[in-house]
Formats: sequence, structure tokens, C-alpha cells
Amino acid sequence: MNYILFYDLADNYLEERGQYRAEHLGLAREAAEKGELILGGALDEPADQALLIFQTEAQATAFANNDPYVKNGLIKDWKVRKWNAVIGSKLD
Repeated sequence: MNYILFYDLADNYLEERGQYRAEHLGLAREAAEKGELILGGALDEPADQALLIFQTEAQATAFANNDPYVKNGLIKDWKVRKWNAVIGSKLD
């Protein structure tokens, strides 16, 4: 069982993310190294959403609360939803 963190990106996301990108990616790398973050990335064309898959709801929520993108208004809205994945090569 996993949890998806959904981000709705601000209209100025692409123009403004550069100043926060290193800190954002550092936070993501740290979560991945701990085994909390499974996958993450922005959707493209249009770049209006991003998805990050976590092991637990608490991990996803903590990530969003500490993410410089969220703190600096590059994320219009976010939510976490439980994902009941039932098939795939990465399932235990």
C-alpha cells in the first residue's frame, strides 16, 4: 500500500522553481535514501501537476509541509491519497 502526494502547480512554477530546486531535490533525495519516497516527478505538456509516491501518508504529508515549493507558493494545492496498487514489477 502506498500514498500519492498530488501537487497542483502554480502558473509561474516553471519560471520560479530554479531558486528552490536544489533544496526541493535535496529533500526528495533524502526521502528516497530513507526508503520513504518511491518515485516522484512533474507531469509535462502542460506542466500543471506533479506526483510523488510515498510508503506512508505521514511521510507524504511531512514532505509537503517541508517542501520549499509549497512554502514559497509554487504549489497551489496539494493532497495525499491512498493508492491500492495491485499489480506491477515493484510490488512485494
